[in-house]
Amino acid sequence: MKRHQVTIIDIAKELNLSKSTVSRALTGHPSVNPDTRQAVLELAEKLDYQRNMLAISLITKKTNTIGIIVPEFYSSFFPNVIMGAQEVAGQAGYNTVICQCNESYETEVANTKVMLANQVDGILVSITKETRNFDHLKIFQRKGIPIVFFNRVCDDMDVPKVIVDDYDGAYRAVNYLLERGRKRIAHLAGPASLKISERRLSGYKAALKRNNMDVDEELIISYDLNVDKVKIYVNHLLNLEHPPDAIFAVNDPTAIEAIQVIKKRGLRVPDDIAVVGFSNDFASGLIEPSLTTVSQPVREIGRTAAQLLIEQIARDVADWKTIIRVLKTELIIRKSS
Repeated sequence: MKRHQVTIIDIAKELNLSKSTVSRALTGHPSVNPDTRQAVLELAEKLDYQRNMLAISLITKKTNTIGIIVPEFYSSFFPNVIMGAQEVAGQAGYNTVICQCNESYETEVANTKVMLANQVDGILVSITKETRNFDHLKIFQRKGIPIVFFNRVCDDMDVPKVIVDDYDGAYRAVNYLLERGRKRIAHLAGPASLKISERRLSGYKAALKRNNMDVDEELIISYDLNVDKVKIYVNHLLNLEHPPDAIFAVNDPTAIEAIQVIKKRGLRVPDDIAVVGFSNDFASGLIEPSLTTVSQPVREIGRTAAQLLIEQIARDVADWKTIIRVLKTELIIRKSS
C-alpha cells in the first residue's frame, strides 16, 4: 500500500473548508470560528495529521529544534543535564536532537554534521576528551547558528558557557580531607586537554599549599578517563613506599572504581584510605561505603545552558552575548571519608 501523508488539503476537502481556513485553525488564529476550529482539530487528530515542519521551516527560517551534543552516557551526569535542558526547551516550544560521542573526536565531528543537516536553530555542546581542534564547531558561528558550551567548554570561542566552580569544589574536598587528619592525599586527575581537569587539579594543589603541605607529584596521576585503567593507577599508588591515606578523584566513576580496587586489596575505606569523588553521580549513594563527593547542580546546568541558547536564538547575530555562568558546588559527606 502506498503511504499517504495527510495534509491540510485532505482536511479541507473532508470539511468543505478552504486550505487557508484549515491552516489558521491549526495554528490557533483568532479569526477562525471556535466551532470550525474544534472540527478541524478533531479531524486532524482522527487522521493522525502531522504538520509539515520542513515546509514551515522554509517559510519561517526556523525549525524550532535545538541540538545537544555530549561526550558520553557512561555516568548519570550528562543524561541529567539533558533532562534539565529539555525542560526549558520544551516550555519554549523547541524540540531537541541529541547525540553522544563516546568520547571520540571523530564522532563529535560527525554529530555536528547531523545537527547541520537537521538545520537546528542552535546547539548545546560539551566536548570530548579528545577534542583539541574546534573548526567543526566554529562552522555554526559562521552560519549564524548560536552555540552554548557547558561543563567541558572551549576557551577558543567567544560564546556563552555554563560551568561549575570546579576549583572551589576541589579545594573544599581536599581541605575537608586535611581537616580529617589525612596527610598524603593522591589525586586521580583527568586529561590535561579538559579545563575541568585543570581547574580541579588547581583546587587540589591550592588546598595543600593553604595547609602548608607540599605538593607531591608522585601522588598525582592524570589519565584519559578510561575507568578500566583505574585499577592500574590505584594499585600503583598503594604499592608506593609511602602510600596515600586518601584519594581525591576527578569524577565519581573514577572514585567508585578506586573503592572497588582498594577493597579487593583487603584495605578498609575510609579507615585505611579515604576516597572523595566529584559530581554526585547516581551510583555514588549506592556503593558501599557510600561516596563522599562534590555535588554539581546538574539539572540547573542544563536549564541554564538551554535558556542562554534560546536567548541567543532570539537575538540578531550582531547582538550575541558572550556570557559565562559559574554555578556553585556542594560537598556531600558520606561514609567513604
